[in-house]
Amino acid sequence: MSRINLGVLLVLGLLLVTAKQSTQMSLRNPTSEIETSNCKVAFLRLGLVLTSDNNEKALRDSGLFEPDSENPHVDIAGRRFHVGTLNKTPIMYVKSGTHSVNVATAVQTLLLKFHISGIIFFGSSGSLDKDMLMPGDVAVPKAVAFTGVWEWKKFRSDNKGKLVFGDFNYPENGENLLGTAEHQKIDLFSTSEESKEVFWLPISSSWYEAATEELKDLELKKCHSGTCLPGTPKVVFGSKASTSDFYVKNKAYGDFLLEKFNASTADSASASVALTSLSNEKIFVVFQGVSNVAGGKSSNSGIKYIASYNAFLAATKFINSIPTPRLACE
Repeated sequence: MSRINLGVLLVLGLLLVTAKQSTQMSLRNPTSEIETSNCKVAFLRLGLVLTSDNNEKALRDSGLFEPDSENPHVDIAGRRFHVGTLNKTPIMYVKSGTHSVNVATAVQTLLLKFHISGIIFFGSSGSLDKDMLMPGDVAVPKAVAFTGVWEWKKFRSDNKGKLVFGDFNYPENGENLLGTAEHQKIDLFSTSEESKEVFWLPISSSWYEAATEELKDLELKKCHSGTCLPGTPKVVFGSKASTSDFYVKNKAYGDFLLEKFNASTADSASASVALTSLSNEKIFVVFQGVSNVAGGKSSNSGIKYIASYNAFLAATKFINSIPTPRLACE
């Protein structure tokens, strides 16, 4: 066999191996097609994260989201990542599900698999301060914290925690076998510095400041399907938010969070968004629609939907104000 023929065969063999590997990678990685097939990856998209069916319904009902005609979604690890535009701004959104581990997993997947410039989170929360926030309002916190991470002290420990269960005995305060609990800091890992223990996770200052400017005159939804809020909803800036994996309906515990940490809202997602974004050194912002007040009467489905829709309105107006940088097509 001539050297020329041998060279041709070697080239053809390499091409076949490469094609086979590419096909196998495409099967293993459902993002490969959308990442390489065309110049849609020229857009550095904004990542929109939401947690519930109500949140997604608000987005869909708005009619502002237009799915990509060729690659409308990618399924990864049981979650659907939707590709498209929101009012002509390129985004990718995912419904994470509730609780911190689900939210963190969804955000990390979004950041690892796609070209995302920053994370916008909108969801629901409970108010811990009815003088500041009522159902239908939108909170734009300046910092969030995991307040469900405790060191539960021994009974009659000399080193008492902030949460003293005996203070909540009824009808009189006194000793309680549950003792006390101390809220713990968490480890914040980063790509550019050593890990450190933190309690408060700050919202990205540039996006927080942009939100305060863009949303100061935002008109929020007041009624839905015959259900109306008793007052005019508003956007409240600069609050602190509490995140944990339990739903805070108890007024006494809500008052404790407000008194000890000055936390005005409670949810199960915001701190996970913050921690994951900070670890990946991505800018982010949080919009919380208030659906109820801790210790108050449970809100009906109409009020909960209004809370989600108003948080979505805030997120949408903010997104429209963000310039979207582009990557050069390769």
